[in-house]
This record gives sequence, C-alpha cells and structure tokens, in this order.
Amino acid sequence: MFDGNIRTLQRIAAKMQRVLIVDPNTAAVRLLADQLRHVGNVQIFHAVSAEAGWGMARTIDPMLMFVEHASSGCDGQALARKIRRSDLACRENPIIMCTAEATADAIFGARDAGIHEFMRKPFTIKDLERRLEAVTLKPRDWVEAVQYVGPDRRRFNSAEYKGPRKRKADATGAPAARLSQALRIVKSAAQALDSDPAQARRALVAQAVELKKVGEAIKDVRLFEAAAALEACTAGGMARAELIQRIDSLMGFLVEDSGDRGAA
Repeated sequence: MFDGNIRTLQRIAAKMQRVLIVDPNTAAVRLLADQLRHVGNVQIFHAVSAEAGWGMARTIDPMLMFVEHASSGCDGQALARKIRRSDLACRENPIIMCTAEATADAIFGARDAGIHEFMRKPFTIKDLERRLEAVTLKPRDWVEAVQYVGPDRRRFNSAEYKGPRKRKADATGAPAARLSQALRIVKSAAQALDSDPAQARRALVAQAVELKKVGEAIKDVRLFEAAAALEACTAGGMARAELIQRIDSLMGFLVEDSGDRGAA
C-alpha cells in the first residue's frame, strides 16, 4: 500500500489505531473496515446514527473518524461541527466524509463543518490511501475561531470536485497573514462572549498561542507581551465587561502594531 515503504505504512497505522465509522449502511461499513484493516492492527467501531456516533466519540476517543452526508439520514456535517466545538479529547482528530453525495454543496459544506477530507462512494483503495496519507502524515494548521473550528480550510483539496469554485490550496503562512487572522478571530470572539461564551474563550486562548508563535517567527517581544495580556484576560472568572474592555485595549495595540509592520 501507499509508496510501498513499510515505515510509511507503520507511521500511518500508528495514527489510526481506533477508527469510528458513522454510517447507517452496514455493507458500506464492512467494505471500508476490511480495507482499513489492511493498514495494520486497527480497531473499528461502528455507529449507525450521528447521535450514536457522538456517544461513541465520547467513549472511545477515536483517532480517525469517517462520517456520511445528511442525505443518507446520518448528518455527518452536524456531528463534525458538534465534535469540533466540544471539549472531547478527539475534537481535533481527522474526520473524512465518505459519501455518494459528491456535489459542490456537499464538498464545501464538509469543508466548512471542519472535515479534513472528502471521498466519494464507490471509492478505490488508491482513493482511500490518498486520504489516509493526507490526514495522518500531512497535518494542517488548526483554526480555533468562533464561526469556524477545524483544520485550515485553505488547504482543503478534494479531488472529487473540479467545477468553477475549485481553487488551489492557499499555502499562505506568512507571519503578517497569521497575525491578521489572529486579530480577526480575537475581534469576533470578543463579540461572541454572550452568544457562545465557551467557544469564544477557547478562541481567545488559542490566539494567545498564535501570537506567541508569530512573535517567535519575527522576533518581536511586543507580541509576546500581547499574548501574555490575552492569557491574563481569559484566565480565571473575569467579568464579561472587564474582559471586553481589556480585549478592546489589546486590539487597539495590535492593530496599530500590525499597521506599523505592514507599512515598513
């Protein structure tokens, strides 16, 4: 399988020891499970509904998940969104949508739900191999925002759809772009503290980490200071009004700082 390299196969197998398949079609599940077992010693768990899949995800902590499209009566997109916005240990683990519904809406809907890869039924072993290699050996940056939680959508690249909305993966990873994204997320998270407080605070904490990474990349101590300030804002039980006031102050500093850097 794959490139014929046993070490590659071992690396992939190590990252998918527990696989959850959420699909009401038992025959399709059996076929997929048989193909997955060729990779290595893989434990396969099966759920026939999104509700059952959620319960199993909480119990078994799957390292890889396969879900179906809503047209099958099993809404994998909704399940993916729920997992991504939860506190489950598996919330960042790869999810692959495997379905016969390979329309543009289905593909982009899967992407926007935080699903890593899309695979159309019926699929070949090569199709499966490509998806497994992508999700296990080619990690994507994680985006912890409010409206979206999941792998970086700019690198979503389904081979199933080649219509006018298809675009090449955006590999933008420059510090300026990362800082700009962090600022947008901080702003939207501050606005969502009432409507979605749990995810808003998760997003703020994640952006503190991102500011540190950007600070390390460009050797700017001010971004370390901003990250520390954002961490202090989100730590403990700070009241919403004070939290928003501090974030507004921090945003003012960062926007000014970002503008100065962009003009240089």
